[in-house]
Amino acid sequence: MTTYQYITVAYGYEDSIATVTLRRPAVHNALNTQLIQELTTVFTTLSSDERLHGVILTGEGASFCAGADIAMMREATTLTAEQNLAEALRIADLFQAINTFPCPVIARVNGAAIGGGIGLVAVCDIAIAVETARFAFSEVKLGIAPAVISPYVLRKIGESYARVLFTTGERFSATRAHAIGLVHAVVPPDMLDDAVGKAVQELLTSAPQALRACKRLALTVGQMSHEDARHYTAETLAQLRFQSLNRVEKGH
Repeated sequence: MTTYQYITVAYGYEDSIATVTLRRPAVHNALNTQLIQELTTVFTTLSSDERLHGVILTGEGASFCAGADIAMMREATTLTAEQNLAEALRIADLFQAINTFPCPVIARVNGAAIGGGIGLVAVCDIAIAVETARFAFSEVKLGIAPAVISPYVLRKIGESYARVLFTTGERFSATRAHAIGLVHAVVPPDMLDDAVGKAVQELLTSAPQALRACKRLALTVGQMSHEDARHYTAETLAQLRFQSLNRVEKGH
């Protein structure tokens, strides 16, 4: 198994669930170039593991993810426009890799999620946060914008909330994050693992191919024309029925 510097990958539930943990607790799991590369690599690698029913994404220590590392942002000021574009595209590739991951990803939001950390929450299918977690799109305070995460955040919270939270950079609570649709549940810190465990159990009682089909539907159908959606959804249902029948006949 590949060894990573800033993340760990652990399997559980008979290798049906993988837990990916960000491990830069001294800097609140801030994203630097190495961590971005490692996260992209691990989600790309895990995407071919057909045993998986889901992945849990969390942070070590008191925070979930503080967004971009300050040192990386300082370094960006020394790069050319072309180099900055290449770096931004690598960050965009990370969020895309998680957003399009074949099976459900659960954000175990154990603490603060700031800037790009909110992007990680937004690209997850299920987000469960501790009630003490705090959130902020702090980019505007640093003279930049939450650009590469904006497509995913907008799909979760909508334009109205994005306009105010992007432009003010204000901090907001887990309760508000829940109210605007960024997270799906808020729990006391000592109940976080139980809540995540319940979500995992729901995934484990579903067939892997059905989970993957459901995620594809959620990601794609809303962007299709009515006629394209009609054909795609019918084909999806027919294929799943056929696969299910074959499993029954084979005794699986």
